[in-house]
Amino acid sequence: MPAATPDSVRSTPVLQTTASIHSMASIQTVDASQGGHTHFDESVLKKSQLSKKSRKRKSQATANLYGTRYDVVHAVVEQAGMQVSKEDDPKCYLIWSDSFVQNERIAELKSYQRINHFPGMGEICRKDCLARNISKMSRKRPEEFNFTPRTWIFPAEYCTFQTYIKELRKRKKQKTFIVKPANGAMGNGISLYRNGEKIPQNEHIIVQEYMDKPFLLDGYKFDLRVYVLVTSCDPLRVFLYQDGLVRMGTEKYHSPTDGNIDELCMHLTNYSVNKHNENFQKDEDVSKGSKRSIRYLNNFLTKNGYDVPLLWFNIQNLIMKTLIVAEPHMLHAYRMCRAGNHAGNESVCFEVLGFDIFLDKKLKPWVFEVNRSPSFGTDEKIDYDIKSGLLGDAIKLMNIRVSDKRKSISAERAEAERRLLGPTKRPEHHSSTSKDDRVDRQRKIAIDKRKEELKQYLNMIRMDRKREEYENRHMGGFRRIFPTENKSQQAQWTQLLDDAFQVFLSGRAPALQKDMSRAYSQYKEAEILDMIEQCEEDGVSLTAALAPRGPKVNCALPSSSATGVRGSARQKHDDWVSRFKRLSSMPTADVPQASGEETEDTGDEAMWEKNSPPTSPSFRRRQLSNGPPQRSRPTSSFAHRLSSETREHRSTSRPLSSNQLGKQSTGSHPVVQRTRSLTRPLSATKRIITNHSKETSNVKSEREEELTKRTLSALSDMRIKFPGKTDEEADTVLDAIEGNWKYHKPRIASYWLVKLDSIKRRKVIDIVRMNIRALLQRVWHLNDVDNLALYRIFCRVFNRLLWSHGQGLWNCFSTSQCSWETIFSKSTDVISPMEMSCCRRIVQLCRQCLLIVYQFAAETKNAVAPEPVKTRTYPGNEPPKYTTWNNGNGAIAQRMVRAGHPLGQAQQP
Repeated sequence: MPAATPDSVRSTPVLQTTASIHSMASIQTVDASQGGHTHFDESVLKKSQLSKKSRKRKSQATANLYGTRYDVVHAVVEQAGMQVSKEDDPKCYLIWSDSFVQNERIAELKSYQRINHFPGMGEICRKDCLARNISKMSRKRPEEFNFTPRTWIFPAEYCTFQTYIKELRKRKKQKTFIVKPANGAMGNGISLYRNGEKIPQNEHIIVQEYMDKPFLLDGYKFDLRVYVLVTSCDPLRVFLYQDGLVRMGTEKYHSPTDGNIDELCMHLTNYSVNKHNENFQKDEDVSKGSKRSIRYLNNFLTKNGYDVPLLWFNIQNLIMKTLIVAEPHMLHAYRMCRAGNHAGNESVCFEVLGFDIFLDKKLKPWVFEVNRSPSFGTDEKIDYDIKSGLLGDAIKLMNIRVSDKRKSISAERAEAERRLLGPTKRPEHHSSTSKDDRVDRQRKIAIDKRKEELKQYLNMIRMDRKREEYENRHMGGFRRIFPTENKSQQAQWTQLLDDAFQVFLSGRAPALQKDMSRAYSQYKEAEILDMIEQCEEDGVSLTAALAPRGPKVNCALPSSSATGVRGSARQKHDDWVSRFKRLSSMPTADVPQASGEETEDTGDEAMWEKNSPPTSPSFRRRQLSNGPPQRSRPTSSFAHRLSSETREHRSTSRPLSSNQLGKQSTGSHPVVQRTRSLTRPLSATKRIITNHSKETSNVKSEREEELTKRTLSALSDMRIKFPGKTDEEADTVLDAIEGNWKYHKPRIASYWLVKLDSIKRRKVIDIVRMNIRALLQRVWHLNDVDNLALYRIFCRVFNRLLWSHGQGLWNCFSTSQCSWETIFSKSTDVISPMEMSCCRRIVQLCRQCLLIVYQFAAETKNAVAPEPVKTRTYPGNEPPKYTTWNNGNGAIAQRMVRAGHPLGQAQQP
């Protein structure tokens, strides 16, 4: 075959695409009959081009727009780089529909798909449902839900409406009413009535008081179409678009009379009504015509001296309150459709809502209705500019990625393998085990369940952080209004959400309320990690206690008690489970030692092994290597413990304080590495708190050290006030509780751990927290101390005291489980001795606060003195008398006298 000459090659037409050179080389052929001229196999070339197009289509996300009739939706989706499917494909990444979507269709969606409607949103988008739900919430919180006109739902509330008409007639007042279909749209079926008795009774309509004093723009009545994007309901995430439409009437406004009551173009602002009027004006300028932009309105109000930020703050409030009304219904319906999904997972639903906002002459906003399918028609340029921007930014916030489908399929496959191949949970039968072992097993199951919940919550926090980072970069014209960075406003809306769940679900879905409160809590990642680590420690101790009994313990091995290691773990756990039956004495608060006192320098290794729990490896190593430990019994005097600033214990009577840890760490012994938590990143290094750390001195300035010293001094002077008593009387109350701690201990434990719920326990801690916050603001001269490092340390202590339903604070009354300092010994943060002293003082204040609250509650309960019903005296040298009271406290009074109560005589409460 002759070789092709350069001239013959150059004479061959070549495609002008560089990307196809390599494919052309593979399909080139040389024909001898053509004198060496090269040509191309056209069929192979077409196949290669088609394969490239198919690969490009596969790399694009697809959108199913068969349910929408708006061209702007098609244009925006294509601009976003998505491919519009040519058929009604239920497996597309994005599904857009202008009408209601059945719950079954939402249930069938995969996790990578998105659809533009929420189930349950009709509770605020239907006019009758909106009126009914707002009415229920207004009965619960009338001062918050007063932003809709007074409304009656016919025919159910016809009699109530007629009663209202009669009252107006008695007061010689006349009002105008507007009648709307319960599920109408686009202004269809709307009419006005001056006489309420003429309104038909049997039709399914709503009747509202007509707002006859509107704010006018160029003499015309108008309303605002405000666009709101809801990206998730589990948890709730809401965005407000910063532009919208000002829809104006086409007739100059006059107050309603019998002569103009039928002029709908004067009283209604619906575009579908006014566009047929001859006075309707179209203009490309957003400041002219019958349809204008919200940006123009803001400029107009600013030029005329109105407070525009206050107006939009009020509009934002009423939008959020309206969505709070819908949240219980949405969340319940969404969980029913997406059963098995964890809270915080990516939502398959989103929704663009159109709020119709009316402004009265005082510029107060009112909600007229909420549209779940607002019109995206683009009859004018202003429509296209606003709505295309709205839709484009909304699709960006959805973060639809092609890789989501592959990840979803992999996750489903892994979940199926876990269900099919995972170990089967069989019920365990332990008929031969003791009652204590069964209690231990139940406790371990509860701890494991709690740990799994915390891990899920930690995962949700991390996902929320990533989601917020993405939203902040791609928010466009939107502004996130919930959750908000304004803590006071966030707390207000969270409380309203809690009230809404109580009103609409009334305890029927406690799991939803629990998830809701957890999703909007202020816990941070470090705090959740501390909780998980504590659960792991508790689980390890219980696992050791539940270990099967081995051979008899060698008598040559040391043991701390007659029962050996297992007995120590059993006694430790029994103290925790029973809460107050066998709790040991309260530990002394750690204070800096005097200059003349010296601490034995035994090294970090000896310190850790000396204070390790009986179930830890350090304890077992100490058993095998050292001799029997010489332990001293802790002091039991409550007064001696509570006023610990002037007293001290031996180091073996309780866990060492952080000051002692720092002093012992200066020894020559190497530091023993503690067991790392499975939830901690491997790069995190465990460090022990040291005194006079060089790193701390480099980081903190002299001014901060001076302010911390002032804070400690102010904390030392702080006292817990007893209502109605002086400081001396409050000290006497504390001394009385100290002197009879054996009597008060079980009662305080029952009051704190059993009687008070989590909200009331938090309020007790907040008494100290709020005073500490005010003290820091005064000492540090800061209005916002949330970002202050010292306040963040204090918050970790407060959260630790509330750990495990209040067990954290109660452990501070016991020498065996004073564990709040472990949050610093296991952290990478370096805490100075002065900061640790502040934390110890705060813990002491919290303990005193609990005692005073307990005593105040007891005195309040017995404030009304009952009449004695029985008195008995003894002759001779017997006790003088005892008295029984008819209020149920007589048994206590009798026991105190018969047991020789230190108060001497039983006194009437």
